[in-house]
Amino acid sequence: MLVSIIRRELKVAFRNSSELINPLWFFLIVITLFPLGIGPESALLARIAPGVVWVAALLSSLLALERLFRDDFLDGSLEQLVLLPAPLPLTVLGKVIAHWLVTGVPLIILSPLASLLLSLSFAGWCGLALTLLLGTPILSFLGAIGVGLTVGLRRGGVLLSLLVLPLAVPVLIFSSAAIDAASQGVSIGGYLAILGAMLIASITLAPFATAAALRISLQ
Repeated sequence: MLVSIIRRELKVAFRNSSELINPLWFFLIVITLFPLGIGPESALLARIAPGVVWVAALLSSLLALERLFRDDFLDGSLEQLVLLPAPLPLTVLGKVIAHWLVTGVPLIILSPLASLLLSLSFAGWCGLALTLLLGTPILSFLGAIGVGLTVGLRRGGVLLSLLVLPLAVPVLIFSSAAIDAASQGVSIGGYLAILGAMLIASITLAPFATAAALRISLQ
């Protein structure tokens, strides 16, 4: 059941590929403009790189979040998903995983380019890739809760940002600290353990919270 949901969502996502490319373009533009604006000084770029990359990743994920349940709500299929015999949290889990595959994984693939533009060392790139691998799914699961609460509202994007950004601050802090520590040759096992614990908690709890939010929005 879960695999079929993911497969269906991937097919729908690739039919609307233009909406998927926009967040990636935003991420690339932000990463490119910082070296142009600040200058080519490698030490300064490497110092600000963790915060720049993760702020860009967070904002680009927000751009892609609004369509997570929007199309289903507009064509009425969201009500059908709620009435399916399959548990709604399982459906939400499949949709969020598919969303991460088309929005979070490309950011990981682009991480070598981001490291090159921001003068990160190889160790810094490893830290960046690992934090993106653990952190971007957390953003997707947290964002799904916000989308579930705002899916029926007009211009809910601003409210979605207000709901999601405070929840995403710990991910931003620990991920940036892990990249900075990796660049200095310090062990990042503790940071990765915290991000892993947050990911497990998100996978466990967020589908149920999102399902409850969707039921509230449809009432």
